[in-house]
Amino acid sequence: MLFGKLLPREGNFFEMFNQHGLRIVEAAKAFSHLVEHYGDLDSREKYTREIDRAEREADKVTHEVNRMLHQTFITPIDREQIHSLINTMDDVVDLLQDAAETMALYDLQHLTPEVARLAELSLKCCQCVADAVGQLARIAEAPAAERALKLCEEIDHLEDDADRVLRSAVSKLFREEPDVREVIKLKAIYELLETVTDRCEDVANLIEGVILENS
Repeated sequence: MLFGKLLPREGNFFEMFNQHGLRIVEAAKAFSHLVEHYGDLDSREKYTREIDRAEREADKVTHEVNRMLHQTFITPIDREQIHSLINTMDDVVDLLQDAAETMALYDLQHLTPEVARLAELSLKCCQCVADAVGQLARIAEAPAAERALKLCEEIDHLEDDADRVLRSAVSKLFREEPDVREVIKLKAIYELLETVTDRCEDVANLIEGVILENS
């Protein structure tokens, strides 16, 4: 009976990845809506609450995966890969929450088109992450592995775009924004959002490693 309890539950890990991926997309969509409706205080509070809720739910999934790692005798993929993947995914949600909290803490009164563009790129990256982790349960099948790798490549392109937007946005800030306080505030938001795409790229790199080792 003891050995039976230690048998792997492979589907559970992949399902946990999928659940966390959904929370990532929920947080990214809420952040995108937050930016879109930032001028409306009620909407601002509503979407901030949605981001917080998604982050809490994502944390629960992360804790469950880490707990399962200690209780599962055999895992479907390398234990370190599971640990790194779920925790890096969790970083994505944490950063989105950090960005929303920073806007509130800094009492940011207006957003720029560059914030909107970075929020859009972050959302696209998060959607690709959720789709890519959804392929992991079937990576032994060539179509699923190919799909995941294409999504990882798309994340790389989106991260490159976000990096370019960041550089251009910061340059524009220093050239055109006379208020030093606004420069500091907006630069912090730009960097947080670009880091969201960085973490998504980290997830993509981990997924590529899983595929190369297991497909």
